[in-house]
Amino acid sequence: MKSFTGGCLCGEIRYQITAEAGPSRICWCRDCQKISSNGTVNVIFPSDAIKISGAPGQHEKTADSGNTVTRRFCASCGTQLFSDSSGRPGLTVVRVGTLDEPSTVKPTTNIWVASAPSWACVDPSLEQFEGPPVVAPQPKA
Repeated sequence: MKSFTGGCLCGEIRYQITAEAGPSRICWCRDCQKISSNGTVNVIFPSDAIKISGAPGQHEKTADSGNTVTRRFCASCGTQLFSDSSGRPGLTVVRVGTLDEPSTVKPTTNIWVASAPSWACVDPSLEQFEGPPVVAPQPKA
């Protein structure tokens, strides 16, 4: 099982993840642009695999997708760390830049590219979605 560590700029929030990395995406939605002044690079992990030390602040908002998104950040330095969506229960998005070794995760997809500014560096070699990624339906048991 892989293990990842990371934290905020000031070190008040630290985390450890014991799980394989899920999908990693560059998100160009307007909310991500507002929290980072650019697109955000994110990776998805099972929520219960993330152990956090420190107490992140949080902000809840309805996203363009219609889902309720709770973003967690360091209340001292403002570093955006995690987000949880009502559309993905049990999964947490981790900002790749907060990993101690961000090169261990490589994005495979650009999402919400229709919202990207004209100057955005959107990697044409990655899969692209104009809006949210298309999720294949799960087979029923």
